[in-house]
Amino acid sequence: MASGTYAVDQNTRRRRGTGLIALDPAAAFDGYTLYAPLTGGGRVLLVDLHGTVVHRWDLPHRPGRHARILPNGNLAYNATLPDQDALFPMWHKYRGGLMQEIAPDGTVLRSFTDPLQHHDAHHYGDGRILYTALEPLTGARAAAVRGGVPGSEPDGTVYADTIREVGPDGEVLWSWNAADHLDPDAYALHPAYSREHWPLINSVLPLADGNVLASLRSASAVLVISRATGEVLWRTEPGLVSQQHHPTELANGNFLIFDNGVFRPGCDVPYSRVIEVDRATGAVVWEYHDPAREAFFAPFMGSAQRLPNGNTLVTDSPAGRIFEVTAEGLLCWEYVVPEFGGYREAEVGELFPSQNNAVFRAYRYSAGELPWLKRQG
Repeated sequence: MASGTYAVDQNTRRRRGTGLIALDPAAAFDGYTLYAPLTGGGRVLLVDLHGTVVHRWDLPHRPGRHARILPNGNLAYNATLPDQDALFPMWHKYRGGLMQEIAPDGTVLRSFTDPLQHHDAHHYGDGRILYTALEPLTGARAAAVRGGVPGSEPDGTVYADTIREVGPDGEVLWSWNAADHLDPDAYALHPAYSREHWPLINSVLPLADGNVLASLRSASAVLVISRATGEVLWRTEPGLVSQQHHPTELANGNFLIFDNGVFRPGCDVPYSRVIEVDRATGAVVWEYHDPAREAFFAPFMGSAQRLPNGNTLVTDSPAGRIFEVTAEGLLCWEYVVPEFGGYREAEVGELFPSQNNAVFRAYRYSAGELPWLKRQG
């Protein structure tokens, strides 16, 4: 067959079907799903239960991970700051740097930049932002980081995580750094991981009690950090989660976690799951995995949202697959992101050369949370 002309689409994800895949309207939570394709260039889309796009934002910068709707109805958008150098090979994959609040019509209402921001930025809605960033460690401080592939630090530098909260004018209200507050032996990198980034915090969230919930991917731990002292008040037991993402606090005080399952101890076939963990006991009190466990495996990224009706919205991020399950674990809605593209930065393109439809997180909103939305009928 001539080069460039193929009878069969060679993109496996696209070939399996996109858009609405399944819907049980009697079981699904009625609302609208928001997502931002990572290679979409800056498109943020809102779709109804039938997969119809009901609103979209076309923004000038691709997402530095995700977007969500604030309580005031505006869009919180974490974008990729343009014209930045790669600190290490994976940096362009998950860096951000430009944190914005945007009106439904696309007007930028607030904007804050930090070139070292990555992964998560939680916008409170009043101008405050809690976010993850980096600081470089060299010499003895870099050597103190345990684990990882020996010698894999770029120029001997280990980039360590910090968490910062800034106010509406950009003033620092609170800060925390891993190098000063974590025991390197208790939070060592997995031996298969590069030492370029430790411990890779991919999620931060303020809790109802004022403390901070954080996910340490490369150390496979979810923590509660004291806002008053910076100490670790709570953590998942070692081995409970593996390379997890997006822990959130539920109304009952428990934590909902997307557990990716990479390097899961004692497991020869990897699979992903969503778990609810009792904060008091540390025990798993609810779990979802695919009936054929190996059929749902996201080696990186992912999110989960507990919905008002008790269902859970799950984002299988690398596959661009968003689905909803009931409390009994029955799938009632499934949608595959139809927007495919490639990463523009050469460093990322070499690591992820094929076109993809990945999204970092997706969120479901009721009609009442979107008073500005013009609905049909």
